[in-house]
Amino acid sequence: MSAEEDLLLLDTDCANLPNGANGANGDDHIDTPLPVREAVLESKKDRDVKVGDHLLALWRPEEDDWREVAIIDKKKDGTSFYVHWVDFNRRLDAWIDRARLDLDTTRERLREVRERKRRWDEFTHEDHEHEGLLEADLKEHEELTKVKNVNKIQFGKYVLETWYFSPLPREIWKAGDDVIEKLYMCEFSLSFYKTQAELERHLKRHTMRHPPGDEIYRNGVVSVFEVDGEKAKIWCQNLCYLAKMFLDHKYLYYDVDPFLFYIICEHDDQGFHMVGYFSKEKESASGYNLACILTLPQHQRKGYGKFIISLSYALSQIEGKKGSPEKPLSDLGRVSYESFWARRLLLILRDIRNNPRTENRMVSIKALSDRTSFTLDDIKNTLDRLQILQYSQGQYYINVNPKIIDYHLQRCGGEGVAVDAAKIHWTPHTHVSKWLR
Repeated sequence: MSAEEDLLLLDTDCANLPNGANGANGDDHIDTPLPVREAVLESKKDRDVKVGDHLLALWRPEEDDWREVAIIDKKKDGTSFYVHWVDFNRRLDAWIDRARLDLDTTRERLREVRERKRRWDEFTHEDHEHEGLLEADLKEHEELTKVKNVNKIQFGKYVLETWYFSPLPREIWKAGDDVIEKLYMCEFSLSFYKTQAELERHLKRHTMRHPPGDEIYRNGVVSVFEVDGEKAKIWCQNLCYLAKMFLDHKYLYYDVDPFLFYIICEHDDQGFHMVGYFSKEKESASGYNLACILTLPQHQRKGYGKFIISLSYALSQIEGKKGSPEKPLSDLGRVSYESFWARRLLLILRDIRNNPRTENRMVSIKALSDRTSFTLDDIKNTLDRLQILQYSQGQYYINVNPKIIDYHLQRCGGEGVAVDAAKIHWTPHTHVSKWLR
């Protein structure tokens, strides 16, 4: 099948809907004349839990839910342990008390838990954000960033719990320092401070209340600024340090010159408050229109993720290019993109299906690409994932049965914060070849 080939849109009532539409074993004490009960208590009290051990730990106490954890670090007195919950994303790594560990975890119990997790993954066809990373790079990354160095950050009026390690400047934190319980950050200059008093002194001197770039979009309270990484290097580096606290795999900290940063803000009489951002290479040999995307935790689930994605494609349409996000995507990024691609394509296909002229119910993947600025691969992969690109009697067709379309649209969620393309005031940049990467 070629991208230019027109695909017939069929309302196939008889087509099937997608799935869902309808430790210690006691050998060391074999000669010890102690009652069994006392031996168990002894092992729980005195067992030396080591970094690298895998045990069961209480995940949700109210449900007596035990999950596998890997011990990443521990306090010198052995009362608290920094653990990775094996079933979950690293953003949930945390310090837990010794009392939450099952110190008598057996290999049989671990095998049972792992088998249950394996069966669940096969059922859900779960994807992971580590896809696309070399195994050696992944191990090195996880070793360097295995323990968070900041627990909380004061950002404007919000106190945010961080998710991941961030390689902060040495004057703020360096290897061997204690974990910072609370770090203070100016939401306008993105400068870091160790105390509230330092931040307050800074705010009295700092008068700029918006990102250091050009405002390219304003609609109601939502504004977008374009910031050049070469012109505002320190600001953009600090933005990357902040982003790394909420993104697992992000290697851009110092080399910000080849990137443009698009900062999404909500504005009021106090200034322009950052909601999130995305970055893109000034020149991308791979055709990426987005390198990194983040919606800050306090603004998630408000529709800004889809706004950011929609804006990146609106800029691609102004440039007359097809675009795709840089891989691998974070877990949240993957969910947002798959939902965005599916919703946009499904609405277009529904409109074509409703055309009163049967001969006009034809569309090619290339035509869909021209209309959306999505790449051909992203479109085909989305149609395959939705199970609506089908083949019968020597011909490809798209199944636009209303029940199937409505089913998928419900799973995609809403549009999010809409982008009004008429309010984008932006001209594509002309960059020199030195930015090709």
